[in-house]
Amino acid sequence: MSIFREYDIRGIYEKELNEATVTKIGYALSKHIKPIGDVVAVGYDARSHSPILFEYLVAGLNAGGLKVLGMGMVPTPVNYFCNYQEFDGVTPSASVMITGSHNPSEYNGFKITVDKAPFFGDDIYGLGDEVTVMDMPTAVARDVVEIDAVERYVAYMLKEFAHLKGMKERIVYDCGNGVAGIVTEDIFKGLEFSSKGIYVDPDGTFPNHHPDPSVEKNLADVKVLLEREGDIAFAYDGDADRIAVLTHKNNIKGDQMALLYSMKMDRPTVIGEVKCSQVMYDELERRGAKAVMYKTGHSNLKVKMKELDADLACEVSGHIFFKDRYFGFDDAIYATLRMLELIHEKIDLDAELAKLPQTFSTEEIKVETTETEKFKLVDALKVMLQDPPADFPQIKDIIDVDGVRVIFDKGWGLVRASNTTPVLVTRFESTEQEEAIRYEDALNGLIKKAKESL
Repeated sequence: MSIFREYDIRGIYEKELNEATVTKIGYALSKHIKPIGDVVAVGYDARSHSPILFEYLVAGLNAGGLKVLGMGMVPTPVNYFCNYQEFDGVTPSASVMITGSHNPSEYNGFKITVDKAPFFGDDIYGLGDEVTVMDMPTAVARDVVEIDAVERYVAYMLKEFAHLKGMKERIVYDCGNGVAGIVTEDIFKGLEFSSKGIYVDPDGTFPNHHPDPSVEKNLADVKVLLEREGDIAFAYDGDADRIAVLTHKNNIKGDQMALLYSMKMDRPTVIGEVKCSQVMYDELERRGAKAVMYKTGHSNLKVKMKELDADLACEVSGHIFFKDRYFGFDDAIYATLRMLELIHEKIDLDAELAKLPQTFSTEEIKVETTETEKFKLVDALKVMLQDPPADFPQIKDIIDVDGVRVIFDKGWGLVRASNTTPVLVTRFESTEQEEAIRYEDALNGLIKKAKESL
């Protein structure tokens, strides 16, 4: 059951994701898709075992009565994109992306979309319950139709961003040997950009660096390239649904990107997660936009976007979701082109960021715990915050939409349980560096007491 997570299914190849398990997952999943339709699109990332898992999954899906549209190796956004496309008169009822995202190379997993909505949370946990008691399904004839999803996606981007053709800014980028290069090369060439990429060829062993652009050390090589040959830089995670944007002055985080993107939207509704800076929420409201704070997680944000008919959503880590002129899913390639569009329209990214109030904030700080204790710790912390120690910083408000975000006089602190790993995730921000440190020390002290009480 440990492979069935809040947002997706993820585990170690062969040890946890083997022929029996994956075939059963395909078969069980088919029962959830069949009421919508009988066609599912499936793609996979660059990991060496992804094509093997594709065959296992197909066996289960076919046994469950589904026809598979096989798209081969693609970025995750291309997989999502297929849910909105017609192939030979057929629109998929669901899609599955086989990917380990930015996890180490021995990992893999499945991101599932059913009827254009994420399949997550209780649905995934319920699927796990079904799989654990299931017998191996009876094999049937393989039913897979190959489709060229990449060509369709590239053609869409070339049409939507034709006005950027020939822009002169020097663009550099790092695909991290993930799958972003499968589409970036054709799109950038088709738009006649002055561009240069590194680690473009997919290689699931990730020989140059780990494909997680939210970790600063993984950006070292693209920073050197930017300094020598670029005006703007981009970096992508392993399956190209997260982006990093770098200028010569800034590593632009996801919440800052949302402020930049929303400049060209008319009073948009923008959803952020609990880790986003208060500056983002305050600045959006000042502009007349509607800013909504919600749970972390790409599936949570996609569902909330649909509920509110929001225009844009973001995570600090670089998941950017556009409903404005797009379909409402996280797509690092599309986010790249929208950022280049701002530059094309003469918006100075660094100058706009310089106008924002200065704050001091930490990166995500992870506190090691266990799967069984992490949620109990957050619950214990909420109780302790109702009657904090006498020397605890004055609390103005507590937001518990995802973990606990404590609002202080000059900033905030966040403690939430990760839905994917056995850790607490913390982050702190203040208009004064000393206060940010004070908030961090105070909440860490409560976490320590909570641990001792369990």
